[in-house]
Amino acid sequence: MPVDRLHKLRRVIAREGLDGLLVSKPVNCRYVSGFTGSSGAVLVSHKHAILATDFRYIEQAGHETRNLEITRTEGDLHDWLPQLVSSLGWHSLGFEANHICFAVHRQLKHAIRAKQLNLELIPRTGLVEHLRSTKEPGELELIVQAANLTDAAFKQARTSIHPGTTEKSLAWEIENLLREGGSEGVPFDLVVASGPNAALPHAKPSDRVIGQNEAVIIDMGARIEGYCSDFSRTLCLGRADEALAEIHRVVLEAQLAGIRQITAKLTGAEADQLARTIIEQGGRGEAFGHGLGHGVGLEVHEAPRIGPNSSDLLIDGMVFTIEPGIYVPGFGGCRIEDVVVLEKGRVRVLTESEKTVEVIQ
Repeated sequence: MPVDRLHKLRRVIAREGLDGLLVSKPVNCRYVSGFTGSSGAVLVSHKHAILATDFRYIEQAGHETRNLEITRTEGDLHDWLPQLVSSLGWHSLGFEANHICFAVHRQLKHAIRAKQLNLELIPRTGLVEHLRSTKEPGELELIVQAANLTDAAFKQARTSIHPGTTEKSLAWEIENLLREGGSEGVPFDLVVASGPNAALPHAKPSDRVIGQNEAVIIDMGARIEGYCSDFSRTLCLGRADEALAEIHRVVLEAQLAGIRQITAKLTGAEADQLARTIIEQGGRGEAFGHGLGHGVGLEVHEAPRIGPNSSDLLIDGMVFTIEPGIYVPGFGGCRIEDVVVLEKGRVRVLTESEKTVEVIQ
């Protein structure tokens, strides 16, 4: 874990006027400390960097973390956190308000009052997530590896699709290919949606048999050392009819427009509009109901957000998806998605599988 991350976070803590910050969201703990256990928290101030975890993870923490003091905890968060923070001389503690739930916050407040501590809990959101949104070279390399594995698995799966295959069996085959290729599981439930099911952006694979001449949306990804890829293609077994061919043409045009035209210093909303305009001009604006993309890294959905209401500013080093789609209830749909990185102000595509819709047996 690069020490530079602690330096960056300390600057954020100082800017926020906090004595210290409690990092409790597991993926943020991993980013800050390198610790991959499911139970733990990181406390950071100008002078201190402490990983707190229970007896199950003490040895693991020693192997995974550097430049952090490790302390063993007993009980729930409210049993040990107030006294530990007080012993450090902190009076204002920021916490991740999008992770600490109301019940835990109430328990912490009660414990602070019961111990008569001079400690204020201050809610904050997005502090670590903002740092994570710009990838370091090592992070980018792992995402590239995940993207390459995704491309390879899709290439194999594409050649094996045939009428009579069920959505579930194809999803299982793809997952096996990803795992056998080195993926740490899959970063999200795979989508294999055929025929009318392709009108559901997050359809779950079913026992439906994939038919001839109908759309099949495949949404898949890999995970390498915690870092994810995310990728979608729309296929048709045999010849696509006129309606499907037209939908695919519009979606592909919109996606390529995003790839060509998205640049650094655009907001997420401005980037979204570049592709959305193409779909609106094609008469399908109402059928594109989600944002154009999202950040990808330790989580498959993270900052930046690229959608109609996003004010996130795109800068070099950000990795995100470009994934326009059209969904028509009762008929089906189409989505084409790639992971990209902003470099020297322009988009570089990391997932490179072909985008032709027809699979001719």
